[in-house]
Amino acid sequence: MAAAGAAGQEKQLAPTLLSFFIYNPKLGPKEGEEEKKILFYHPNEVEKNEKIRNVGLCEAIVQFTRTFSPTKPAKSLHTQKNRQFFHEPEENFWMVMVVRNPIIEKHKDGKPVYEYQEEELLDKVYSSVLQQCYSMYKLFNGTFLKAMEDGGVKVLKERLEKFFHRYLQTLHLQSCDLLDVFCGISFFPLDKMTYLKIQSFINRMEESLNIVKYTAFLYNDQLIWSGLEQDDMRILYKYLTTSLFPRHMEPELAGRDSPIRAEMPGNLQHYGRFLTGPLNLNDPEAKCRFPKIFVNTDDTYEELHLIVYKAMSAAVCFMVDASIPPTLEFCRKLDSIVGPQLTVLASDICEQYNINKRISGAEKEPQFKFIYFNHMNLAEKSTIHMRKTPSVSLASVHPDLMKILGDINSDFSRVDEDEEIIVKAMSDYWVVGKKSDQRELYVILNQKNANLIEVNEEVKKLCATQFNNIFFLD
Repeated sequence: MAAAGAAGQEKQLAPTLLSFFIYNPKLGPKEGEEEKKILFYHPNEVEKNEKIRNVGLCEAIVQFTRTFSPTKPAKSLHTQKNRQFFHEPEENFWMVMVVRNPIIEKHKDGKPVYEYQEEELLDKVYSSVLQQCYSMYKLFNGTFLKAMEDGGVKVLKERLEKFFHRYLQTLHLQSCDLLDVFCGISFFPLDKMTYLKIQSFINRMEESLNIVKYTAFLYNDQLIWSGLEQDDMRILYKYLTTSLFPRHMEPELAGRDSPIRAEMPGNLQHYGRFLTGPLNLNDPEAKCRFPKIFVNTDDTYEELHLIVYKAMSAAVCFMVDASIPPTLEFCRKLDSIVGPQLTVLASDICEQYNINKRISGAEKEPQFKFIYFNHMNLAEKSTIHMRKTPSVSLASVHPDLMKILGDINSDFSRVDEDEEIIVKAMSDYWVVGKKSDQRELYVILNQKNANLIEVNEEVKKLCATQFNNIFFLD
């Protein structure tokens, strides 16, 4: 992410993860036992005393800020070189993420000089990233407390090590933005008829595969139906769209002319396959191992196997009680029932979608880009992001504009009333933020000589075309 500046002298270094650790002050209360507090520390090769010192410092900061606000202790600490984020997801369990501020590297007399950009990082964005680290851990491992009950500190440390060792490599801190704050779900727009077809497909499947507890249905990486609680679905959705689906893109590209398997009886080709679980159903030794997930951890605490099955662009997630491990026989049954029907359903949705697209006409590149988020159903829509790669959400606008969006969002979260903010940014851009009821809309307009009234008119037009069924207060 190096940007060449004056005569190639200036280099910009993106924010990076300096350290990430999890500790519990109750585990090593006595002097000389400080090391027992540390449950996980990245990077691991840091010298023991430095780990103890850094954890001690965080404890002190948290305690110190508690004196001013007992119920809401520190969320972040700003220093010249870095920023620290604190999160207490369960009582006495603290997660800390230290991010190095972006740097501009200049050369003076042939020597590099570093200027730290202290104001660039948005607290809310990175605090959200830290909270998602916990949510994603909890989805696959259950709570920290559960691990302690299962086998004490030793088991918790093992689980943390196993999970975060891999997960921290997927944090692309340089491309985190407003979408990380929302962590929303993109819904697939459907007509009533096709929606009913999907609804009846799900009902039939839950009936024939009676061990299924919950089902979720996605098309083109967008959600159509989910039986899970919202907070569980939002984090499962993030896992599916940023991690699982991108890993399984290849066979899709083979196209229709080469069915993945031979003709089915009744002359119906079926393209279904498991994304989790057995790779080859004809192999009697095939392993029926499915990832476990934990949902409703606040009250009922359910442990489930996650079966993800896909045909063309449609994917369906079946969640079954973890106490009943799915057998190869069950997988074959699922494949024979779900495969053909999902294949037909996928081509129905595709046809319907293309018809709707033709009716609405080819839209020319509009003058504006927007992000919309609804807090009630977590619906998110963005024309700013081209989510083409699994790990990075590439924004198609300048980082400075993304930062303004983040700033407006922070202003919104401080007030309960509906609000509108209009900002004239550098380089002829206008940025408009609207908050109405539980909904937020952010629009970026590129209009050279527009004035406030014209900008307002443009946003009204956008609301009328894109959100005609959504009530925005004027």
